[in-house]
Amino acid sequence: MAKRDYYEVLGVPKNASKDDIKKAYRKLAIQYHPDKNPGNKEAEEKFKEATEAYEILGDDQKKAAYDQFGFAGVDGMAGQGDFSQTFRGFEDIFGDFSGIFDTFFGGGRRSSGSGGPRQGANLRYDIEIPFKDAVFGTKVEIQYTKNDACPSCKGTGAAGGSGKKVCPVCQGSGQVRHSQGFFSVASTCHNCHGEGYIIEQPCKDCGGGGTQRKRQKIMVTIPTGVENGKRVVIPRQGDAGPGGSPPGDLYVFIRIKPHEFFERQDLDLYCAVPISITQAALGAEIHVNTLEGKTLKVKIPPGTANGRLLRIRDEGVPSGGRRGSFWIKLMVQIPEKLSRRGRELLEELAKAEGENDSPKPIPLAEMTDQ
Repeated sequence: MAKRDYYEVLGVPKNASKDDIKKAYRKLAIQYHPDKNPGNKEAEEKFKEATEAYEILGDDQKKAAYDQFGFAGVDGMAGQGDFSQTFRGFEDIFGDFSGIFDTFFGGGRRSSGSGGPRQGANLRYDIEIPFKDAVFGTKVEIQYTKNDACPSCKGTGAAGGSGKKVCPVCQGSGQVRHSQGFFSVASTCHNCHGEGYIIEQPCKDCGGGGTQRKRQKIMVTIPTGVENGKRVVIPRQGDAGPGGSPPGDLYVFIRIKPHEFFERQDLDLYCAVPISITQAALGAEIHVNTLEGKTLKVKIPPGTANGRLLRIRDEGVPSGGRRGSFWIKLMVQIPEKLSRRGRELLEELAKAEGENDSPKPIPLAEMTDQ
């Protein structure tokens, strides 16, 4: 099958800059790398095709020869350079070797043989707490199951008196290398699973894993003013790490139950309170209970409109040494049924004050925020 034009392979124009050529190759190399597409022959061929194209177009001299004479000008040049030069070019695209590993395998090397002990897995626990507890803080006892260090072998996985020996396959590195085209790639050792060692006599209680399942109870402190969806991190209360390495963390995610009467916006609390039409018209003093359980005496100004907000400072959500405000929304209640005397009084009021049977719209600028 005839070769495709190198520019076509990389999807760049002939006047593309060296940086654009590099970016185009990097994208294709990540997409079609054999370790990303195991067993996919088509992806492997596309990877080789892109690599050959970049080897020519990424080199100024080879590119000039190709631009002038086509494939005849670079015949035999692709794949003929020594490995050190090729790998340096590859590093220039993907960064250092750890960057290459991250690109193709989605994470750094974590084997104990090459990068120190692995931390245990982090765990997640979801709790739902009452609205009031979220505002003022509380302590909650939770129970969960985790992998704990085996007490028999103290998390090493080895039976008492026995030890570990260096993995004969990777020689303690936790990795094995294999050639892939013109460069080599490291992958986790299949024999020791990246640990760099193997256990000669596994612990009978944990089977050599070093951990056992354990039911645990702990107290979690919920801070004042915590918001819905936030999390509390409890260090070293996650799963124990392999081989006695440090445990992970426990992440407690918080959901807050809605309150029947109160709601929250940032550090402010809101509630709605009913008042009568006479209290709204004449003004009054009423008593309102806060979320905390205090009783506040609140003055209603004469001529209060339905939906008016009254602000009480420093009675909201506490956080960081300060508190938000408590907002009271006044809802004027219109009686559905009137006594005969009540109706007579309202009719007298209507005659005394006069009624406008042809009201004009109120300008929006004059309307108060309700």
